[in-house]
Amino acid sequence: MKTTLLIMAAGLGSRYGGNKQIDRIGPGGEILMEYSVHDAVEAGFDKVVFVIKRSMADIFRELAGDRIARKCEVHYVFQEYDGLPGGFCPPEGRTKPYGTVHAVLAAKDVIHEPFAVINADDYYGKDAFKIMAESLRSMRDKRIAASMVAYHLGNTVSTNGTVTRGVCETNEHGQLVKVTETYKIRPDGQGVIRDYHSAPEGVPLAADTPVSMNFWGLTPWYFEAAERDLSAFLRSGEGDPLTKEFVLPTHIDTLMHTDQLRVEVLSTRAVWFGVTYREDKPYVTAELKKLHDAGLYPPVL
Repeated sequence: MKTTLLIMAAGLGSRYGGNKQIDRIGPGGEILMEYSVHDAVEAGFDKVVFVIKRSMADIFRELAGDRIARKCEVHYVFQEYDGLPGGFCPPEGRTKPYGTVHAVLAAKDVIHEPFAVINADDYYGKDAFKIMAESLRSMRDKRIAASMVAYHLGNTVSTNGTVTRGVCETNEHGQLVKVTETYKIRPDGQGVIRDYHSAPEGVPLAADTPVSMNFWGLTPWYFEAAERDLSAFLRSGEGDPLTKEFVLPTHIDTLMHTDQLRVEVLSTRAVWFGVTYREDKPYVTAELKKLHDAGLYPPVL
């Protein structure tokens, strides 16, 4: 059975100022997601599914896809409006995709085994892929199951602006009990991390708070749930029809209550970093160079 990695790369990257998913960030000109593929293949993944826009297909293959296809099985699926459940048509003026649940659902016809989901513009670390590969192997005889790699909030914020994170609560058994999509998180001038969406003065958040960085382990059952619930979301009158999105942390939290989904929280020694803003790029490039210099990666991936 395949060990599959789904990479969500269709986002607009509006805060970054362009398609950060295909920006060359590594010291050898690597795209950030190439590190995820490299680490995943080392951990035993042998199938990669890219979720992209149709307009990105040619440049995506040229910049990274053809090289990656020499390492593992590769598929491309498209996050477009014509893939919305029930033939739903977005309102006039809508230009954005409908979020990460929509992205994952785009892969329903090419994934038939437990799979991991990640963002294209995040660095997750080698250990994270090792523990996720083990988690997926444990799901092969289960229909409804999930897991999530958790990171410390303090290691995931940016000094260049606010970020959105899935703030998690766990029980004594290491299972997820609640995940709250939390907006406008950033450090204040005194080094305290605050949620400025919930209150103008900012609600303090502990640096070691576990957060989701969209590194999920799921079974094919998730496609059934995603199609059902995305359809209901699209047809509901809630939210701005031109901008609303259905995101994985919110959906997973719902499924824990409606479908008794149990989510194992996976702890990792890995360090996360990413490029939410263009100003984040020099830091990420420097950190990647350190990893190459330390011998964790070859001179060029």
